[in-house]
Amino acid sequence: MARDVASVARYLRGELLPGAVPGARAVNAVVDLESFGAPTDHLFATLVAADEREILALRGDPDRRAMLRDAVVVTGADGSAVRDALREAEITAAVGAAVAQELLTPTLSTLLAVDQAAEARAITSAMRVLTLAARRSGITGVIAELAHRIDGWAVLLDRHGEVITTAGAGSLHIDDAIAVAVGRPVRVRHRALQVHPVGPGQDITAQLVTAPRNDSSGRGRELSSQAAALLDLLMRTRDSSHLERLGRSMMFETVLQGGEGATRLLRRWGVHERTLVGFALASRTSGVDVEHLLALWLDELGAEHVFTSQRGLVLGVVREDHAQQVAHRARTYASTLYLGLGRPADVDALARTVDEARHACEAARTGGDRVVRYEAIPTVSLVLGQLDREQTRRIARLLDPLRAADRPDELLQTLRVFLAANGAWGDSAARLHIHRQTLTARIRRIEDLTGLSLTDPDDRVAVWLALRAADG
Repeated sequence: MARDVASVARYLRGELLPGAVPGARAVNAVVDLESFGAPTDHLFATLVAADEREILALRGDPDRRAMLRDAVVVTGADGSAVRDALREAEITAAVGAAVAQELLTPTLSTLLAVDQAAEARAITSAMRVLTLAARRSGITGVIAELAHRIDGWAVLLDRHGEVITTAGAGSLHIDDAIAVAVGRPVRVRHRALQVHPVGPGQDITAQLVTAPRNDSSGRGRELSSQAAALLDLLMRTRDSSHLERLGRSMMFETVLQGGEGATRLLRRWGVHERTLVGFALASRTSGVDVEHLLALWLDELGAEHVFTSQRGLVLGVVREDHAQQVAHRARTYASTLYLGLGRPADVDALARTVDEARHACEAARTGGDRVVRYEAIPTVSLVLGQLDREQTRRIARLLDPLRAADRPDELLQTLRVFLAANGAWGDSAARLHIHRQTLTARIRRIEDLTGLSLTDPDDRVAVWLALRAADG
């Protein structure tokens, strides 16, 4: 923990005289009065060692008195004349230090050196953890771990100011983060915002905005700066580029269409099995890069990457034995993952098993189970399975008023999460990263648009069936 002004005074067994510098401000340097110049970093305090003669002489030097108001004078003197001179000049000071005056500067220098060494060790240790998070969960893992380490929040923006990912309470402060990153003239609510460019010089690929809980923490600033360098490396060397993801998504759509074209594409993809199992994988938190994690698992199994990602949900197909291995990994993974598995299907009918896997994953989220197979959830699937296409569409039309409203995706996602959380307001708000009052306003708007009441069990069943029908 960084030394602050108050802790230095306690260490010297002196009395802290109040002034312009708060006692909670961190300390980063110590100098003699004759070597003191105007401070340049107002996030930290400079300790200035001075004896009684030098302090009394300040009465005839107004310029030096003005500069010292932004520093902290430390002295072994404790007379009334010294105290009066410091109070008149409104200088923060630690008086009556229990150290000989000639030893004051070396004692303070040693104290700060030990403290800075401890800070360096703490930052090094934290960077090891961030590096492990990068290997395990990619960019989202680094941002999540960084927010935890600085006891605050973090937002990663691309070069155009669009959000890449957030952690902590970052999703609640996106406007502030964008404002400070692009220099927008609006009032920033959080006084400790820091902006760290990701990339060198003119080749900036993103901007990292952080807000440590302690705005004077040098550790938070240094750790965020090093995290930005790690993010730059990740963003330049990631395997899954946007173009690769787009190509894989389009190929996966072709596979789901079935027919001879899907069979040929699967063979060229390296998949020769006639029967495959659909899967849907998601994480409870944004701190896990599910796509990156799944790719590692499939590499370990020697399986092809026949999957695509849709808003944090990874959909794909694998062999039955590989599906069992993925299920085992999902059950034993450190963070909570939700895996849905469909029934085995021929390569001409993979759309069905993938759709079943999506429903099973949603059931896993609702019930809190890590792995759910479609055949284990007969209720909704049985109802939808008995309906023809036109009847399914008729049920899905129940949500048409939401699709025609402003920000339909936001309303539909809010409805989905609220129902999946069994109407738990606090849990739903936390999953959506919004305030509970915002959730209340959205639910009221959904009820007004649909004419249904989400407190009525029949209406909730109808809406849930409509969501599931729309997913199909």
